[in-house]
Amino acid sequence: MKKYVILASLASALVFSASAGNTNNAAAKAATEVAAPAKARAYNVDVAKSDLKWHAKKVTGEHMGNIGLKSGQMLVEGNKIVGGTFVIDMNAMTCSDIKDAEYNGKLIGHLKSDDFFSVEKHPTATFKITEVKSNAKAAAGKPNATVTGDLTIKGITKPVSFPATVSVRNGVATAKGDVTIDRSKYDVRYGSNSFFDGLGDKAIMDEFVVTLDVTAKQ
Repeated sequence: MKKYVILASLASALVFSASAGNTNNAAAKAATEVAAPAKARAYNVDVAKSDLKWHAKKVTGEHMGNIGLKSGQMLVEGNKIVGGTFVIDMNAMTCSDIKDAEYNGKLIGHLKSDDFFSVEKHPTATFKITEVKSNAKAAAGKPNATVTGDLTIKGITKPVSFPATVSVRNGVATAKGDVTIDRSKYDVRYGSNSFFDGLGDKAIMDEFVVTLDVTAKQ
């Protein structure tokens, strides 16, 4: 039981928890239907060719896995990404580093429970791009833009910014980057030194990383 609790606590640093109850399925769908600026075109996310990975650490270890991208759009003006909205499927979360099927299943089940992300009540999370600032001086192979947007986790919305490599070519828009998120801002308290004292080696780092690789087509 102690081993399981430690394993479960690590993954509470998962990236995107969910926005509002089961009725949010319709709201999540509507969230992707963003109003484009007059000159912008909506590119639909190709879910099969897109990927979200999470990576969380604690004092004595780490866990990692994937989260499903449910739907989304990127808004493109000329050859630039200018906006977008994405819906994350919390029911599709996985853990890739625990090979024991029993412990893996228990961990994911616990993450979906009310102890963590209450996935039955909050099946989705969202990210809405508010600004994409290009960096024309970026070296080849390095991030060429800074993406800023509103990230909603557990019904709490906070702004986040991250360096990204973005492109629009031949009717395909892509965005790749590492998003560092402070879970304490979203009231994800389990194992956090920001909320509890004396956790010792059971403490989980507040900051975790989501690596995104998203493709959208016109």
